Amino acid sequence: MIPIVKTIEEVRKYVKAWRREGLSVGLVPTMGFLHEGHRSLIERAAKENDRVVVSDFVNPTQFGPNEDFESYPRDIEKDAALCSDAGAAVIFNPEAEEMYDNALTKVSVDKITKVLCGKTRPIHFDGVCTVVSKLFNIVTPDRAYFGQKDAQQLCVVRKMVKDLNFDIEIVSCPIIREADGLAKSSRNTYLNDEERKAALCLSRSLSIGRELIENGEHSAEAVKAAIRAEIEKEPLAKIDYVEIVSFDTLESVESISKPVLAAIAVYIGKTRLIDNFITE
Repeated sequence: MIPIVKTIEEVRKYVKAWRREGLSVGLVPTMGFLHEGHRSLIERAAKENDRVVVSDFVNPTQFGPNEDFESYPRDIEKDAALCSDAGAAVIFNPEAEEMYDNALTKVSVDKITKVLCGKTRPIHFDGVCTVVSKLFNIVTPDRAYFGQKDAQQLCVVRKMVKDLNFDIEIVSCPIIREADGLAKSSRNTYLNDEERKAALCLSRSLSIGRELIENGEHSAEAVKAAIRAEIEKEPLAKIDYVEIVSFDTLESVESISKPVLAAIAVYIGKTRLIDNFITE
């Protein structure tokens, strides 16, 4: 079975040994409860690197006071089996005390963290940037792998890496979906059967928006209105946001020309789900 290490010192020993052999290292940061979306990241990392570290850590600093930190699903044994099967070399599964130890420092990216999910989750991206920076310094990977489902996170991490001169390649991997179109997410486990069916309004609405753009619609407002209209047909759905922004700057656009990110966040019952697409 794949080794599960709990301390920074242990994971660094593995990395140092690999570096002595001249091996490349990939990192897949996760909060555990892994699914096929995570598997796709790990498999790609294993193809592109000699060794892969998967961090499996539910990071408390990216959860607000009324969010689901305590109830967030965890299953390290199931995660270990998936990691082993997907080609990872080691799992880094620390406790919060190991990662933070009375820390007084945080990493914060301005502006692009204030929009989209940042509007309703104001501390979230400080927590993400801080823990990802720590993982980069602990593991010192050549490449780190992030899924497009968390597109704002991907954009924020890329900006942080550029601004702080991390010598790490950030690799974006496509969204993995269920057969019926729902984006894979650990939070999908919160949905009951009725909510699970209702959640399909997210991918359905985005398909409508994408088709409009592919057919030549340039008005961002028209596309957003069509996406909202489809979501609003679902009684269990409550929209947090529907936005079309530049994928580079996350600034709102009026006319769709350059690559854009169409991003949505929707509550299905009490569960907040996100989804998106990026135009070419």
